[in-house]
Amino acid sequence: MNRTGSFRKNLKVWKHKRTSPGAAPGAINLEEDAFSPQLYVTSFNSELLFEMPFDSLDQVQERIHKYPDMVHWVELKGFGDKSLLERICYEFNIHRLEIEDVINTYQRPKLEEHDDHLFIVTRLLKMNDGSLRNDQLSLFVEKNLVLTLQENYDEHFEAIRTRIRTGKGHLRSSSSDYLSYTLLDSIVDTYFPLLEVLGERLDELEDELFTKPTRASLQRIQQIKRELIVLRRSVFAERDKVNDILRSTSSLISEQTKLYFKDTYDHTIQVMDLVESYKEITASLMDIYLSSVSNKLNAVMKVLAVISTIFIPLTFIVGVYGMNFPRENPVTGELLPLNMPELYSPYGYVGVMLFMLLLVMVQLYVFWRKGWMDKT
Repeated sequence: MNRTGSFRKNLKVWKHKRTSPGAAPGAINLEEDAFSPQLYVTSFNSELLFEMPFDSLDQVQERIHKYPDMVHWVELKGFGDKSLLERICYEFNIHRLEIEDVINTYQRPKLEEHDDHLFIVTRLLKMNDGSLRNDQLSLFVEKNLVLTLQENYDEHFEAIRTRIRTGKGHLRSSSSDYLSYTLLDSIVDTYFPLLEVLGERLDELEDELFTKPTRASLQRIQQIKRELIVLRRSVFAERDKVNDILRSTSSLISEQTKLYFKDTYDHTIQVMDLVESYKEITASLMDIYLSSVSNKLNAVMKVLAVISTIFIPLTFIVGVYGMNFPRENPVTGELLPLNMPELYSPYGYVGVMLFMLLLVMVQLYVFWRKGWMDKT
């Protein structure tokens, strides 16, 4: 595929999945290519730590019931088993409408409060082969339990696992609300390196537009613009969601943990400021592109105008001498004194060529003096 075709492909930032029109509320309709589910449980407190993959939900429930005083982080990756999802609804007292939102992976970041759990949706954004990938992470927060669900096997929380294993900070001695804060805060923090990548691409584009703008440059600008729109939509909703958490009256979120969520809220504000700044830069790059293309066209037109101006008098001279009116009538032998005596001059051709060369030099000098020969 050529470069233009690849850029057009990258412009398709994301395709969302929707429930079929007319489907029953809470219907669990899985994609044919959905990943097979994988269960992984991390159980910890200040003294103990267990990490283990499980083959069935029964084993997960057995672990939770065996250690009721520990915090359990249950991860489900892959939505390829409808019966497993239905059992999760039953075992964790989750409404089918919530599972429907989990499966239909284009949900706005949000917080839903229930008596025994919180349902939180957040967006996982990262670069994948030069284009923006927009995935969903769903969290269910209960007392001493955090259940996370995502449709693929991507790993996003290796740093948090390291903190849990090493016991640094007070994550191991905290409850499920602090674990949920840690997960959400790490997701928001991933937006900053993502914006750094976009910022570097904008800087490279700016240099390119001043030197050699091309159609590929325009398509890259359009791609970044669409990625910023997706990022802006996610970050604005993320800010609203964190604000809802701060105003929540649920007993599942302590006042101490809300202090940490305030820091996450500040991070969302910073990301929003960067996104708005980059949107303005993108708009200015579009103006720079149009100006550069216009200047390039003007430079071409100027060269063509100079060439045309030079050849207009030359064309006139050779046109006049191309009429070939003879000085002598070939039939009667009569002299015609007004008909081009230069045609029979031994130095006529050389004289005309020298005159035309002198005329060109004079024109070029005049153009140079007026500044018309500059490259800009």
